[in-house]
Amino acid sequence: MTALATSQAQAYAGDDQEVATAPRADCIADSAGGLTFDVTETGEPGMRDAAYLLLRRREAASEADHVRLPLSPSADGRLRAALPSSVELAEGRWNAYVQLAGGEPRRLMPGVNDLRSLVDRAPSGARGHVAVRIPYATKQGNLSVRSWLRAPHAEVGEIQISDADVSVQGRVYGTTLTGAAYAEAVRRTEPDLVRRAEVTSEGPGFTFTLGHGPLADSGQGPWDLWLCPEGESGPRIRLARLLDDVPDKKAIFTYPWVRVGTADGAVEAGLYYTNDNDLSVRIREARAEEATGTEG
Repeated sequence: MTALATSQAQAYAGDDQEVATAPRADCIADSAGGLTFDVTETGEPGMRDAAYLLLRRREAASEADHVRLPLSPSADGRLRAALPSSVELAEGRWNAYVQLAGGEPRRLMPGVNDLRSLVDRAPSGARGHVAVRIPYATKQGNLSVRSWLRAPHAEVGEIQISDADVSVQGRVYGTTLTGAAYAEAVRRTEPDLVRRAEVTSEGPGFTFTLGHGPLADSGQGPWDLWLCPEGESGPRIRLARLLDDVPDKKAIFTYPWVRVGTADGAVEAGLYYTNDNDLSVRIREARAEEATGTEG
């Protein structure tokens, strides 16, 4: 371990440990992808002298995984820091701290999060990427920010599930759909095993239907869903649902399991969101009783 890494490990010892006396921060999100933090003062000396709001990415290995935002007095007596959409924040989970001049970073606790502007958000995609930042409370009650940076991006919209197949609607950002577009289901443990689905498009919107049978016939396990907007000659984009105010969709957006018959007997197919809010399908052994929920 380098001296820098050792120093960081010591400085951030106790991440995600609840501290009752920690300062709190209210967060306001804007539709462009920016965040404003309003920190309540604790009365400590130096809070108004050289205070920073520090964002540190989990498992950070270098200073490149740190973003320092100056805290300045606001009209309501609190300290304010702004993270504009123009400042890139790599994908991942970023822990939030307040740091005074010469002092150790201290974890922030969440106050009120105003995320109304993130609901039904439709960015222009003019920059060629979509930036998403959602503040949330960790299991330990601390403030963190979940960040995505997708270039280009395929946003999942309405999903319809039948006994035979699943139909997915969505929209692309940062690229253009062509007549050669198609969707793919890729078996996670066997990346060379691919099932394609035809895509119909209108402007940036797309729709495809994927049969349960071709996936079920290949055995149990997860399949990841991708969009190829330009066919074989262009990028392959992971399908995901990011443009709302829900940082972790896996336990929130759940879909019914569908029983599918195969040559080896019945299995079940279930659509779900991964820990990164990407869309996948899992094939599992059929169960005696109907079950719903999310799997790995």
